[in-house]
Amino acid sequence: MSESSKPIVSIEEVGFFFGEKEIYANVSIEIPLRGISVIMGPSGCGKSTLLNMICGRLRPSSGNIKVFGQHVPNLNEHDLFRLRRRMGMMFQSNALLTDLSVFENVAFPLRENTDLPEELIRNLVLMKLEQVGMRGTQALMPSELSGGMSRRVALARATVMDPELLLYDEPFTGLDPVSLGVITKLVRELTDALNTTSIVVTHDVEEGLSIADYVYLLGDGVLLASGTPKELLASSQPEVRQFLHGLPDGPVPFHYPAKDYRGDLLER
Repeated sequence: MSESSKPIVSIEEVGFFFGEKEIYANVSIEIPLRGISVIMGPSGCGKSTLLNMICGRLRPSSGNIKVFGQHVPNLNEHDLFRLRRRMGMMFQSNALLTDLSVFENVAFPLRENTDLPEELIRNLVLMKLEQVGMRGTQALMPSELSGGMSRRVALARATVMDPELLLYDEPFTGLDPVSLGVITKLVRELTDALNTTSIVVTHDVEEGLSIADYVYLLGDGVLLASGTPKELLASSQPEVRQFLHGLPDGPVPFHYPAKDYRGDLLER
């Protein structure tokens, strides 16, 4: 198998528990090299948990996760940090450091992981801010930014090291329509410009499908379906149709499980 045809991330029969609650049962996913893979599913199904296992913040209860061919759960701290230098992550909450300016937030990965001279760091930070349309904000503090602006600064920071793998945790959540359109455009354009691999976790069907090269749909602790956006939209599988079309009743029922309604009313 050629390097270009090998998956960059392999999730192999992974199971995961939070305490006694099972989040995943035997999930297997292969993320291809290059392009955008979108992982979808309802809130609470464990999409962000999967990203945390890919970057080694969490370990699976069973199974294995390989990134760049390395077995992530088996890595020691030193090797895990080396692996993470090849990744960039945009967190759901943006996770900007509140006591640092925009410039210093974007520069932070460079200062922590390289010995680059200050002049080069400055040029790289300004270049990344320019890419996301935020050059001119470098002296501002995070508290002075709107939600959409903060998301773009977080994206600049995630890409400042030109990572081989970019992870996005709910990048579309809580944005107004204009900011939503900007972030969607940037995720697609930066993935192509950097010739990198992006994994986007989202429950936003419209935006997710609009940028995806490949889609994985999770639910009830398993992989329900996978394929191109066109293939999933054409699916007759009830779980897929309910999620993608927002149907209020189906495999995920409208009513919470309960005893007979009439009997409940008449009960004394």
